[in-house]
Amino acid sequence: MRTRTLVSVEEYLSTVYEPDCDYVDGELIDRNVGEKGHSKLQMVLAAALFNQRSALGIHVFPELRMRVAGRRFRVPDICVVVGEEPAEEVLTSPPFLCIEILSPEDRASRVQVKVADYLAFGVPNVWVIDPWERSAVIYTASGMRQAHEFLETEPAKLKVRLADLFE
Repeated sequence: MRTRTLVSVEEYLSTVYEPDCDYVDGELIDRNVGEKGHSKLQMVLAAALFNQRSALGIHVFPELRMRVAGRRFRVPDICVVVGEEPAEEVLTSPPFLCIEILSPEDRASRVQVKVADYLAFGVPNVWVIDPWERSAVIYTASGMRQAHEFLETEPAKLKVRLADLFE
């Protein structure tokens, strides 16, 4: 049986974790990162979005903490904010897009809980990308769908060709 050590919100927010971790109801939840496929895709996608920032009026943040509920903090691989750049260090308002890049160790159930947290928080668009399968799923409040040629947001603002991410 696994024992849990609970951490206060204050301790979580004042501690640097390498890599950063999610925080759910007092428990630190490791994020699976560090593999080359994950890292490379995160860089390519963040750069592609960052290069469109002026034209689209967006701000791109890799691994920025978000308070999705009172005692729930998530750290998406990438998030995108539309409009003014947030002044806060930890987001308390939902971004326009959260992106999760899978690692081989990721379990579908854990990813689904994160996606549910994002959607409940009010994030209108969530992309989950698997660099090993070269596939992606798009989640919105209206449901989920497999991305075939493009990753897109609703309403249409961001559009990334899926094949470009895996070149």
